[in-house]
Amino acid sequence: MGDRLRRVLRQQARKAGREYARSKRAYHEGREWGENHADEFDLPTDDEDRARIVCRRYAEKRRVAVNADGEPACFEAGHPDCDGCAEDVREGRVQTW
Repeated sequence: MGDRLRRVLRQQARKAGREYARSKRAYHEGREWGENHADEFDLPTDDEDRARIVCRRYAEKRRVAVNADGEPACFEAGHPDCDGCAEDVREGRVQTW
């Protein structure tokens, strides 16, 4: 196999992996979160009513559903950054974009 073909195959495999991860995340958000409460916390939202927040844990922009307790869909209980983010969402001081 030539280098070009290997590179193309690697790129396509990475692309498929990213798409799989995106689909898996959307599936879990839909099953676990059901109704989105981002508007109750006055968060800016996208076209699909997902909150536009900046993740404290990974320092990246995210579009996520927010449950009634003010926890983003990416919330991981017990992690200090996630706990702080949920607290900031509830108090209206989370960083948004």
